[in-house]
Amino acid sequence: MLKRHYLTRGFSLIELMIGVAVLGILIMVGLPGLTDWIQSTQVRTSADAIISGLQYARSEALRRNRSVQFTLTNSLDASCAASLTGTSWVVSLADPTGACGATPSETAAPQILQKRSGLEGSPNATVTATGSSSIVFNGVGRIIGYPSGGVAVDVKSTKGACQDAAGSIRCLKVNISASGAIRMCDPVVSDVADPRKC
Repeated sequence: MLKRHYLTRGFSLIELMIGVAVLGILIMVGLPGLTDWIQSTQVRTSADAIISGLQYARSEALRRNRSVQFTLTNSLDASCAASLTGTSWVVSLADPTGACGATPSETAAPQILQKRSGLEGSPNATVTATGSSSIVFNGVGRIIGYPSGGVAVDVKSTKGACQDAAGSIRCLKVNISASGAIRMCDPVVSDVADPRKC
């Protein structure tokens, strides 16, 4: 009769140290890419939130057949002000300056319908609007007082340079036309046939 030998052998200290060293090298190689991906995701989250707020403001203007305002603000408290570099935003029926901390209400001034803090999911994103920090949609969805230079919002990161500036973070731009059309584009795309081109 043959005897069966069962080996109950674990890892030696040397094997364990080699495994930890290999894991450490893999983490060090992948960490910069992971950091850039996280920053690019925060930029995308912020751009998506701005588009969501703009689309909500426009749809409410159409639904109510009255003016609805989307405003980029520097904060969401009682000291808030419209800001071209504000990462937070408010959708309201009246000017929200100095009253962004108010609870959303259709009756109490400034009649805030929705608001979002720039720290929600995108704390490292920066916003730079050109044209206006406040966009007012009329009852047919067009922008009231559209500036001659157009309206755009650049969304970047505080943690690095954008790909269009030889960096590694994918920055985005939100364009708003006079007709109220809202579109996200990628400044690094150069192909005219690509719909992502700015």
